[in-house]
Amino acid sequence: MEMHYEELLGKVTDFLKSEAKTETVVGEPFKLGEFTCVPVIKVGLGFGSGGGEGNAPKKGMGQGLGAGGGVGIEPMGFLVTHKENISFLEAGKAHGLSAAFEKVPELIDKWADIRRKEKEAELV
Repeated sequence: MEMHYEELLGKVTDFLKSEAKTETVVGEPFKLGEFTCVPVIKVGLGFGSGGGEGNAPKKGMGQGLGAGGGVGIEPMGFLVTHKENISFLEAGKAHGLSAAFEKVPELIDKWADIRRKEKEAELV
């Protein structure tokens, strides 16, 4: 049996890269009226590997190889854009991503206020 450390580490790394994406965890950017909301996450990756071989009297030659990895992903909030303005709506640590969704009504109210002010300015 031939050991292939590089091939094994490549497979583990590819898997971690494919899973540690915002789209995988909280979804794609989306539109809410005139606002564009982009999910933001914090990612931590870790992996390790090891292998060895040996020759024991009366037991013969042996070898082994192992690898493992882990991903820690935390939703942070949303980048929100409206025209030239960019703001960040943070997801509270106590409530996770649900805190960001709780701010959606506030976001809609802000959007309505901006629209109202724009219409008032057009009338003047």
